[in-house]
Amino acid sequence: MGETSQSDAEGFYLGTEPFSDFAQVVDASVYRPLPAGWWLGLTDVVGSTQAIEAGHYKRVNMAGATAISAVMNAIGHRNFPFVFGGDGASLAVPPEDAEAAREALTRTARWVEEELGLGLRAAMVPVDDVRAAGHEVLMARFAASDNVCYAMFAGHGLAWAEEEMKRDAYAVPMAPPGARPDLTGLSCRWTPIEETRGCILSLLVAPLGSAEDSGFVAVTRQLVALIGRYERGGHPVPPIGPGFTWPPAGLELEARASRSADTPLAKQKRKIWLITLIAWLLDKTKWTVAGFDPLAYRTNTAANTDFRKFDDMLRMTVDCGPEALSEVKAILEEARQRGVVAYGLWEQPAALMTCIVPSPLTHDHMHFLDGAEGGYARAALQLKAQLKEAGS
Repeated sequence: MGETSQSDAEGFYLGTEPFSDFAQVVDASVYRPLPAGWWLGLTDVVGSTQAIEAGHYKRVNMAGATAISAVMNAIGHRNFPFVFGGDGASLAVPPEDAEAAREALTRTARWVEEELGLGLRAAMVPVDDVRAAGHEVLMARFAASDNVCYAMFAGHGLAWAEEEMKRDAYAVPMAPPGARPDLTGLSCRWTPIEETRGCILSLLVAPLGSAEDSGFVAVTRQLVALIGRYERGGHPVPPIGPGFTWPPAGLELEARASRSADTPLAKQKRKIWLITLIAWLLDKTKWTVAGFDPLAYRTNTAANTDFRKFDDMLRMTVDCGPEALSEVKAILEEARQRGVVAYGLWEQPAALMTCIVPSPLTHDHMHFLDGAEGGYARAALQLKAQLKEAGS
């Protein structure tokens, strides 16, 4: 396939027929190869485990979501594929959006350092280079709800690009001091989502061969079916949405994200303080004001949450009981012993949500979920140890 125009680029993504049965995430028929000339953008929080151990769970998740928000605003809210990984993000853009995405990532790296006190690797990798290295980048669209689809990636190309980024290949440098991305819509107001069955399980499962191998496909479907015994597939967020207290715990982080370079943090905090007070009052009273329906917003928040995904590995953050947890561990260990998968998991009492809300009046707001103790990053440590042991 050749290079695409802007309208064709968005058409490629929106023209990919979505699937709604998550078990199809390992069905090759739902995926399409990214067009030639496209670019992958990737980020990764440096030292995320240490930051999480120091209690900075929310900052790590905020840093992970920032790149998505920055690129979204930089390219004018055109649709593009992306995936939130907890302590980083991956996305794909057509050639005409590559420079805008690169600039957004340079600014994001600087903002994460100056506002969150974290280091952020960033890279832009040509899809053509991925293919030249013998890998593929395949994309599918999973319909999380009637209003939101999330991209899924397969083909091992994304995993290869992430390893290249961690070797400092294709690096995107930080913008000059004081540079800021446009993070309009990025927020983190909801309270932690407590487990109701035993634990919030963050799970990573990677193939030791190809993701298309029948053994990996079978294990993935078995796990999805097992967790699927629970109502709503183990979704941790209640159908009526997560809790909302005032002032929200993420007030300062949202103020840091939304303020301009010349706006003092204290002034922006007061503004967010007032905005969230109004939101809290509307949530409590259930009043509909100026087209904003708080009950509809809450239920859409639950429906639109990305609690399960696939980006060359299975990622799930689910509300899991002890019996199912034991079965999950047994399935995974048996598959690891057979050389089919490597895995990582982390059990914690709650989940955290980070949000991108282009407008509270529409239903397409997006919500990214991770374990409240940095579940994906902690699970990744176990996964990496198993991959190293397997020689992958």
